[in-house]
Amino acid sequence: MAWALKLPLADEVIESGLVQDFDASLSGIGQELGAGAYSMSDVLALPIFKQEESSLPPDNENKILPFQYVLCAATSPAVKLHDETLTYLNQGQSYEIRMLDNRKLGELPEINGKLVKSIFRVVFHDRRLQYTEHQQLEGWRWNRPGDRILDIDIPMSVGIIDPRANPNQLNTVEFLWDPAKRTSVFIQVHCISTEFTMRKHGGEKGVPFRVQIDTFKENENGEYTEHLHSASCQIKVFKVSLGPLVAFGSFVLTFLS
Repeated sequence: MAWALKLPLADEVIESGLVQDFDASLSGIGQELGAGAYSMSDVLALPIFKQEESSLPPDNENKILPFQYVLCAATSPAVKLHDETLTYLNQGQSYEIRMLDNRKLGELPEINGKLVKSIFRVVFHDRRLQYTEHQQLEGWRWNRPGDRILDIDIPMSVGIIDPRANPNQLNTVEFLWDPAKRTSVFIQVHCISTEFTMRKHGGEKGVPFRVQIDTFKENENGEYTEHLHSASCQIKVFKVSLGPLVAFGSFVLTFLS
């Protein structure tokens, strides 16, 4: 289920410009971030990643899952009440994802004092594009030599250990972290949603992506292959206008469970 808490910002922020040519400019979308436009101290909670299937035993299915991932970005108001939330991101901008330990006392004691590994991926939301993901990513690589789809902003991140980005997997990054310590990773998405539209004549809305997070613990051989938890959320990514950075949507805080 999902419910939303709306902060006092104008609803017209996103309505006027989504059908314009995002490749050219986003100057008509969003509103400029001025002083005091958004105070983190006013935020009670932030968008929580949709929980995916877990490998935990069936008797734990109705319990609180061991981890939560919170994307610190505004969700779009232009979605129906019971539909999944959609978050708009600026291309190349760093966005914080907070890694939260939700375990109760005595839960998963085998990871106490140990590290876990989380793998981040940007994937297609639409099933049609999922079937051709390899070809789509290879085409993107050909058109953008030397670029990556997903990066970690290491200087801004907190608590991550041994961050890695495989040069052969442009849409994937990974790192180790200690659930007992504060961990926030800042990610940058460099592809834009309109790059994968079939017809490019201007005015495309762009295809949605998903940020997928999978977390693993060590096995007896010291390899991080035992699945603990997965979650994801839906995003769209657009070019930043030549003016100041814009914040897409109004600040609606959505809680998913």
